[in-house]
Amino acid sequence: MALSTEGLSAGGGSGLPKTISPGNNILKINSVTLDPFKFIDNAYHLMLHVETKPIDGFEGFSIDRDNPDAGHYKGQIGRVKASQYAFADGETKSGIKIQRDRSILIFLQNLCNTLGINDWMTAQHNQHETVEDFVKAFNDEAPFKDKYLEYCVAGKEYVGKTGYTNYDMWLPKADKGKYAYGEIEGGKVIIYDEAKHLKKLENKNVESFGNDDFSKTTSNDFSLD
Repeated sequence: MALSTEGLSAGGGSGLPKTISPGNNILKINSVTLDPFKFIDNAYHLMLHVETKPIDGFEGFSIDRDNPDAGHYKGQIGRVKASQYAFADGETKSGIKIQRDRSILIFLQNLCNTLGINDWMTAQHNQHETVEDFVKAFNDEAPFKDKYLEYCVAGKEYVGKTGYTNYDMWLPKADKGKYAYGEIEGGKVIIYDEAKHLKKLENKNVESFGNDDFSKTTSNDFSLD
């Protein structure tokens, strides 16, 4: 049988993983959720569900596994924590009180400022009784839709159920006037450094892979000021 040259794709997506890895990534936010952190009472991770720009010749994960008609993501996707550590009420070693809800709102305020959607944030004043309601409104109304920023994504390697290396990912703290996210090519985003931003698996046999969040440390207020 003769070889056919029809239907061939020269796209660059062939062989790419369907998920992002730690590094500098151009991403949009598809949704935002509060994920309970079971090791500290009433603590949350603020999770950003992100996606890269569309990649030619690439077919990502199904958008909805229960609805094939929803199609597939056009870019790589990932789940990135707003902070390495969970947002929780607590106190720093120096005695400064940390308020979970205020810390989450400060992060969202700075994110809205960078995305250019401050009007949405301002309109939420006194509109929500709880931080859960606030985040739900942010997710449902999605003022962040299709707005791309550059992100520096840090992470930790772990072995998934299938035996492959996966990443637990988060946004690193600001460092020397550079931030975890910002305008594309704006020059204000942290440059990814594997030595600083990736916790690699140790080359030894272990029974399980823990989570650094066993620490009672809570996230600091995230500020772009």
